[in-house]
Amino acid sequence: MKIKQIRNATLKIQYAGKTILVDPMLSKKGELPVFGPPTVPFHPTSENLENNPLVELPIPAEEVLEGVDAVIVTHMHIDHWDPAAVELIDEELPLYSQNEEEAEKLREQGFQKVYVLGNQTSFGEISLTYVEARHASNDEMLAISGHACGVIFEHKDEPTTYLLGDTVWYENVENTLKKYQPQVAIINAGNNQFKESGPLIMGAEGVHEVHKTLPSAKLFATHMEAVNHAFLTRQELADYAEKHGFSHQLIIPADGEEIVY
Repeated sequence: MKIKQIRNATLKIQYAGKTILVDPMLSKKGELPVFGPPTVPFHPTSENLENNPLVELPIPAEEVLEGVDAVIVTHMHIDHWDPAAVELIDEELPLYSQNEEEAEKLREQGFQKVYVLGNQTSFGEISLTYVEARHASNDEMLAISGHACGVIFEHKDEPTTYLLGDTVWYENVENTLKKYQPQVAIINAGNNQFKESGPLIMGAEGVHEVHKTLPSAKLFATHMEAVNHAFLTRQELADYAEKHGFSHQLIIPADGEEIVY
């Protein structure tokens, strides 16, 4: 298996002979607005009011899409599925969505082969299993952020891999780690939040909880340093992991970096 960090939560995963693109945000730097909850006054803790994405793609969007066999859209927030992705991705590529509501939205955008992730959905010989995620740390914000999901990848010749998606640490993440015993955990780890919201995804403490629950798992940190509401830097996470004794299990890739498992 190979995982290529593209930018933000966008990943290119080579698994069992297939190449799967995850959560494509393909816009050029600054093409998207500042992010904030639509019904909550926006006061970013970082005072970062730059348009998104904050950084360019490490390679051209056309190169990101080369060789892609399928796309997983864990949810349709604009930093996971943006107008550039809608425009550039082949309408005939298989797309996997978290639920029927979002699958229908993808079909309305012109995509012809849209499937809903379920219990052991098949893509070729790969098993893709939907995992519930919690995209907020309190119920008020969860009502705004809406649903997101994770995915379990399984194949007899590959490491079982848990893509956690946009989630905070909570009991279902812990239970999923214990049930599937993944060799690789891909963690959205930027500690994204707004002043009123609390964390929307994991930060350093959440990554540590994953490690404590499954110390043997290799940890891959993504969704970092690309949008204005991400508050944990790669260096801060690296320092935390070193201090708490799990840096040997953690990879924090740069944009454009590819990791082989």
